[in-house]
Amino acid sequence: MGREVTEMREKVKLLVGVIALQLCMAGFHIVSRAALNIGISQLVFIVYRNCIALLLLAPCAYFLEKGHRPPLTFSLLVQFFLLAILGILANQGFYLLGLYYLSPTYASAIQNAIPAITFAMAAALRLEEVNLKKRYGVAKVVGTVVSIGGATVITLYKGHPLLSQQPKIFIQQQHLSILSSTQILNWTLGCVYILTHITSWSAWIVLQVPVLKKYPARLSVLTLTIFFGLVQFLIIAAFTENDIDKWKIHSGMELFTILYAGLVASGLALSLQIWCIDRGGPLFASVFQPVQTVAVAIMAALILGDQLYTGGIIGAILIMIGLYSVIWGKSEEIKARGEQGIEPNMTRHLLSNQDTLNKEHEAPIIDIA
Repeated sequence: MGREVTEMREKVKLLVGVIALQLCMAGFHIVSRAALNIGISQLVFIVYRNCIALLLLAPCAYFLEKGHRPPLTFSLLVQFFLLAILGILANQGFYLLGLYYLSPTYASAIQNAIPAITFAMAAALRLEEVNLKKRYGVAKVVGTVVSIGGATVITLYKGHPLLSQQPKIFIQQQHLSILSSTQILNWTLGCVYILTHITSWSAWIVLQVPVLKKYPARLSVLTLTIFFGLVQFLIIAAFTENDIDKWKIHSGMELFTILYAGLVASGLALSLQIWCIDRGGPLFASVFQPVQTVAVAIMAALILGDQLYTGGIIGAILIMIGLYSVIWGKSEEIKARGEQGIEPNMTRHLLSNQDTLNKEHEAPIIDIA
C-alpha cells in the first residue's frame, strides 16, 4: 500500500512538472511577443537572453562534466561553430523574425511539427529507420506527411477570424497601445520564417548525433554552442545595432522580458526539462507539447488580444495529429526492438528532441527555442 502511494505521488509530481514546463515555455512565447511590441531590438533581446543562459549553463557544464570531457580539437570547435549557426543563430533569429509577423499561438502550433521534420531529415540521412512493413513505420511516415501538411495549411490559408470581441488587455509603452493583432503584417512571410526556424532546429538536433559520438559531454556541447552563437550574434550586432541607446534597458517591462527569457526559459524550464525526461522519458515529455500551444492561445487572447483564424486552427489540429502519430510510431518501434532484444540505434531519441539521462555522467540533448 505504501509503495502504491509513493508511486502515485511520483506520478503526480511528474505530471505537475511536465505541465509546469509547458507553461513556462508558453510564457516565453508571450514574453517574446511583448518584447517586440514594446520595441526591444530583436538582436539585443537575443544577445541578453543568451548571455544569461551562458552564465547559468557554463558553471553546471564545468563542474558536472569535469574530468569526463574529451580534449577539444580544432575540428570539434568548427563543428560547434556550425551547430551554433543552426541551433542558435538561425533557430532563435528566424523565430523572432517570424513572431514579428505572426501570432505567438501559431508560432507555437507550428513548432509541434519539429518531431516530424526531424524524422524526415534523419530518414533522408539514413540515421532513422523507415520500415513501411510495420505499423509503427507507417505511423511515422503518415504523421510526418500530416504534420507538414498542417504547417502548409497555416502558411497558405489564413481563413476567417474566429473572435469578434476586440481585445481589452494590451501592452503600453510611452503612452502607445500596441496590439499583437495589428502587428501581423504578413501572415505567409511570418509562417515561412517560423518554418525556417523549426527546420534549422530539427537540423541542429539531427547533426548533434555525430558530434556527440565524438564529444559525449552534452552540457559542455550545449554551452559551447551557445557561446559560439552569442559570438555570431555579437558580430552581426556590431554592424546593425551600433546605437548604444538600443542596448539600454528603459523600463521594468523590458527588464522583465529579458530576465524571463534568460532565467525562466533558459534556466527554470531547462531544469524542469531535464528532470521530466529523467523521470518520465523523452516520449512522455513530447506528448504534452500541445499543452503549450493551448496555453499560448489562451494567454495570447487575454494578454495580447490575439486573434484566431480558421486556417490556423485547421493547420494546428493537423500538426497535432501528425505529432501524436509520429510519437506513437516511435514508441511502438522502441517496444518492438526491446521485445526482440535488439539494441536501439544511435538515433532512437531524435524524434523526441531529447535523450534519457545516463545515470553516470550524461545530460539530455536540450532544445533551444
